[in-house]
Amino acid sequence: MVKKLKNKGFRYNVTKECLEGEFNGRDVELHLVSNNNKVYRVFIKDAIGVDESEIKVRFNRLCNQFKKNEKYIPANFEGKYELNENEDISYEMLVHKKRYEASYYQLGEAQRDSTIIYEYFQSELLQMYSLDEIEKMSEKDIAELKILLFAKYVEDVLSKKSVWFTIDESFGRYYILMYYDNNYNKADGEDL
Repeated sequence: MVKKLKNKGFRYNVTKECLEGEFNGRDVELHLVSNNNKVYRVFIKDAIGVDESEIKVRFNRLCNQFKKNEKYIPANFEGKYELNENEDISYEMLVHKKRYEASYYQLGEAQRDSTIIYEYFQSELLQMYSLDEIEKMSEKDIAELKILLFAKYVEDVLSKKSVWFTIDESFGRYYILMYYDNNYNKADGEDL
């Protein structure tokens, strides 16, 4: 992974123990977190802080970029993360400890293929009920079951690969912290 990032122009900073380079038009620091030599998190931090009005624009621009990209869906399924221009970020963060963040699920080819999703649902449904039981269900029961299966799909498949970002403040300057997570590679107690 480091080799691939270096090929994209990132360079290693020995002092900070991270890679530095340009990502999405910004100078950033990039940290890799791994388990058994497999990367499960890429952490990206703005290298240069900005003022409160600029961080709102930056946060909203990121939200819009993710909204327009078909490879992602908002984790809250509404996608309403944008900040109001009247929001007093510094006050809310300091006084109310408010966190500004947005979360998205990464969709691979399989998650965008309706045939694969349908097969997943069918397989899960048949593990829960027999064909006779399914045929006897009311429309309301089937609708509730679809919601349950979709929640299970989100938990089993979509939540494994996510990206989320938040606003961080340090000495009056604001930064975007972004996390790309691949929970397939995350430690799950296998070394215990």
